[in-house]
Amino acid sequence: MDTQNWKISNAYSAGLFAGLGVLTALVLGGAVATLANVITYVFAAIFLALGLDPLASALEKAKFPRPLAVLTVVAGLLGLVALLIWTLVPTLITETTRFLETAPALLQDITELPFVVRLDNQLGGAIESALLNAGNFLADSANWPTMLGGVVQVGINLFNGAFGFLIIVVLTVFFLASLENVKSSLARLVPKSKRARYLQISDQVAQSVGRYVIGQVSVAALNATLGFLVMSLLGLQFALVLAFVVFVLAIIPLVGSVTGAALVAIVALAVDPTSAIILAIYYLIYLQLEAYLISPRIMKVAVSVPAPIVVIAALSGGALLGVLGALVAIPFAASIIFIVREIFIPRQEAR
Repeated sequence: MDTQNWKISNAYSAGLFAGLGVLTALVLGGAVATLANVITYVFAAIFLALGLDPLASALEKAKFPRPLAVLTVVAGLLGLVALLIWTLVPTLITETTRFLETAPALLQDITELPFVVRLDNQLGGAIESALLNAGNFLADSANWPTMLGGVVQVGINLFNGAFGFLIIVVLTVFFLASLENVKSSLARLVPKSKRARYLQISDQVAQSVGRYVIGQVSVAALNATLGFLVMSLLGLQFALVLAFVVFVLAIIPLVGSVTGAALVAIVALAVDPTSAIILAIYYLIYLQLEAYLISPRIMKVAVSVPAPIVVIAALSGGALLGVLGALVAIPFAASIIFIVREIFIPRQEAR
C-alpha cells in the first residue's frame, strides 16, 4: 500500500514539475517576444560599437584619451548623419513623392512592353488589370498613409523609429565607452587558467565583427555611389531614391545587392528599356566584381560568412525582428562562425 501511494505521489510530483517547466518556458517565451525590440536595439548597439571601436582605437594610438576618442567618433558619426539628412532628405522626399505620383504612368509603360503583352494575353488580362489597379491606388495621395496603416499609425511609426534611433545611439556610446571594462568584467567569470585565452579570443571576435560591420557598410556605400553615378549619367529619374534603397538593401550582403539591382532594373524598364538593359549589364558586371574583387579585399581582415549562412541569417532575422533584425543577424552569425573556427574546430582536431 505504501509503495502504491509512493508511486502515485512520485507520478504526481513528476507531472507537477513538468507542468511548471512548460509554464516557465511559456513565460520566458512571452517575455522574449515582448522584449524583441529591446533585444534588437541592444544587439544593434553592440555591433555598431564593435564597428566604431577600430576608429576609436586608432585615435587612442594618436594619443587621444579613450573618452575623448569615443566622443570624437560619436560626434563625427552624428555629424555625418546630420549632414546627410540636411542635404539628401529634402531631395529624397521630393523624388519619392514624384515617384509615387508617376507610378501609374510607369506601370502603364510596363503593360505595353511586348513580352508583358504576350504574357498578359495568356493570362486573360490579369497582369494589366493588377498593374493598373496598383497604379491608380498609388496615384491617390490619400492612400499613402493607408499603406503604412493609417495616419495615426504613420505617426506612431515615426515616433518609434526616432525613439529607437535615440536608444541605439545612447547604447552605442555606452558600449563603446565601456567596451574594455565589459571585457574585463566578463573575463572574471572565466577560470583564471583560461582567462588569457578567453581575452585573446574575445579581442579577435570583437575586431573581426567590427571590421565586418565597417566593411559591409563600405561595400554598400560603394554600391550605392557607383549606381547613382551610372543612373545619373543615363538620366534615369529618381536616381537618388533608388541609390538610397540600394544602399539600405546592400548592407545585407548577397541578398540585398541582388535585390537592389533587380529593383533598379525594373524601374528603369518602365522608363526606358535601353537604360534598363545598360543597368542590367552594369549590375551583372559590378556584382561579379563585388563578389570576387571588392568584398574579398575589404573583408580580408574580417571573418568571412558563407553565402548560405548569409541567406539563412538574413531571412531568420528578418522574419523575427524585421529589417533591423536581418541586419543584426549577419554580424551575429559572423561572431558565431569565428568562435566555432577558433575554439571548437581546434579542440576537435586535437582529439
